[in-house]
Amino acid sequence: MKILKITILSVLFLCLTASFAQSETIVGVAAGNENFTTLVTAVKAADLVGTLNSDGPFTVFAPVNSAFDALPAGTVEGLLKPESKGALTGILTYHVVAGNYMAADVIKAIKGNKGSFPVKTVQGGMITLSLSGDKVMLTDEKGNMATVVMADVPASNGVIHAIDAVVMPE
Repeated sequence: MKILKITILSVLFLCLTASFAQSETIVGVAAGNENFTTLVTAVKAADLVGTLNSDGPFTVFAPVNSAFDALPAGTVEGLLKPESKGALTGILTYHVVAGNYMAADVIKAIKGNKGSFPVKTVQGGMITLSLSGDKVMLTDEKGNMATVVMADVPASNGVIHAIDAVVMPE
């Protein structure tokens, strides 16, 4: 049996979000965590708050702030401009999958599908999920990869899996 390493931050985050799971939507959970401030700002700029507050269920692969910080200088600022709303919406909805995919289900699907599990995003593109050791990895259509750094953060309309990079559609 593999032992998953849980950081103090993960434990605190899970404790804080678990109490909100029955009433807070994906947006509410993300807004309540300082690791998702850039994501929440982007969701507001793209006018996706209403969508991500709807019934769902949704699985959101949510980039943490450091994932946005790793993008080339000026990228986030450019995407937040009103004239970039279409591009920003496409990038954000590329991180969302219709349905409620808990980590155990994802791992089972990866193992049952010869090591990879392609999923269609709300944006319409594909993300391929795979394993690297005990970590779930996302590969975008451009071949870039992200690692799930925190899984199964519950919300009333789905689940959030925090990732360490921003994935991009074709």
